[in-house]
Amino acid sequence: MRFRALDPVSVPRSVQRTVVLAVIVALTLAVFHYWGPSHSAVRSSRRPRVAPRARMSDNAPVMLSASELDVCSSIQFRGARRVLERTLWTTACLAVLLMPVLVGLSRAGDSSPLSQLSVGMGIFGTSVLVCAVVLPSRLRSLTRTFGIDGVLGMHRFAGLLVTALVLAHIVLVVAVNPANFGLLDIVHAPNRARAATGATVALGALIGLTVLRKRLRHRYEVWRWVHVALAGSVLVLTALHIWWLNHLVRDSAMRAWFTILVVGVLGVLAYRWLWRPVFGARGKYVVREIRPETETVSTLVLEPRGHRLVHRTLRFAPGQFAWLRVSPSIGAQEHPFTIASSAHMRTRREFTVRHSGDFTRALRRLRPGDPVWLDGPHGSFSVDLQHSTGLVMIAGGVGITPMISMLRTLAHRRDRRPHRLVTVARTVDELLFRSELSELKRRLDLTVVELLRQPPEGWTGASGALDEALLTELLPGRLRRNQLGYYLCGPPALVTDVVTVLDELDVPLPRIHTEQFDFV
Repeated sequence: MRFRALDPVSVPRSVQRTVVLAVIVALTLAVFHYWGPSHSAVRSSRRPRVAPRARMSDNAPVMLSASELDVCSSIQFRGARRVLERTLWTTACLAVLLMPVLVGLSRAGDSSPLSQLSVGMGIFGTSVLVCAVVLPSRLRSLTRTFGIDGVLGMHRFAGLLVTALVLAHIVLVVAVNPANFGLLDIVHAPNRARAATGATVALGALIGLTVLRKRLRHRYEVWRWVHVALAGSVLVLTALHIWWLNHLVRDSAMRAWFTILVVGVLGVLAYRWLWRPVFGARGKYVVREIRPETETVSTLVLEPRGHRLVHRTLRFAPGQFAWLRVSPSIGAQEHPFTIASSAHMRTRREFTVRHSGDFTRALRRLRPGDPVWLDGPHGSFSVDLQHSTGLVMIAGGVGITPMISMLRTLAHRRDRRPHRLVTVARTVDELLFRSELSELKRRLDLTVVELLRQPPEGWTGASGALDEALLTELLPGRLRRNQLGYYLCGPPALVTDVVTVLDELDVPLPRIHTEQFDFV
């Protein structure tokens, strides 16, 4: 029996489009396969046991009022809200990724399968680019649902996927017609090709700058603004390429969809760069005091600026963080810091900061009454977002700040569950909140283990590495330990080592929570 080579032209158009669509859907599923396991599903939340506390002072923790008790009661709904938000964001992402491809293929006409695939890759790459731009825009529901590390991980993955799709689009354009290789000649090429080439070069520079970030010795702020400028160039040049290409925007359905995407992206960017920094009233604070903790660490105590302080206070879940800046300028430096105070403090917000760079050293020079601006709260690293029979908190250095916020909040609620805290430091002088932790041990069922890397002579506590033997001694049996919530914060090497040990102890991965700060 003799076989004839398959002629693509002889294949029905419906089959051709189905194959092209299958390729795009497969890529979309690959994206969600990455996003799903990397950032485990939302867990349920249950109301902790709460009891009122006696009034101590005007700005100290107070007896929980009826409204504050309502806030505590609402904790049980936060898990459901996260499920709803995750569902809405996933649906929106699917719509952004697949809708333009479906519309484009339905209007493909009699073009060849290779040409359809080329256009599909280009449209799909544009959709992923939109997602990459929206992800790091500090939308609270996004960071609350996926966590800041999850959002930034998806942002980086989307950037790499856009690069791969752009390269595939270019290869397919040349494969459809080898004469299209001349479009890369920016001197004689039409505007649509020049815009595409410029977007590709800017995208390549953006990826290269990101990969080489740690090797570059430039200040972070310089890297950040170059990163933003390149990303903006990619976005604008891509829009111009589609506009000058004309055949997509000529179609009424595609034109309507691209208009929705443009309006959506501009709205998100205006919210991120204009509305929140300039008009966000809840983010305006003044310095009340700066309290030294060690020679290199101090606590910045803030209170809302202006009248009706309580109503303008930034509300947060214990363990969340906010970006802080000392100037109202949109271009001012800002860095993320965990909110260290209890979630039930009336007006004060505290940030414990290690002064290791120019920005953090500038914070130490602030004086009472100086204005600061906060953008938050952000993040999903919180005890309020998952139910457990107790907490295991492991902190290195100033990584204890989310833990102290959780413990202060749990103490105000009179939480009765057993909790365990391991603090890791190089020397005794670097251990933070030692006296307060002694007080919290009297108010909570709390076990504190202090582990030193360089213990002094006569030290009777734990020392050396945080290994399996130490955690085995600290944790209950396998069945009970799998019902605990594990919260890890500190240097990346410490977090990685602890996750490895917990995995060897068969602790379920969804029970382990980490949040590592990065800047975007």
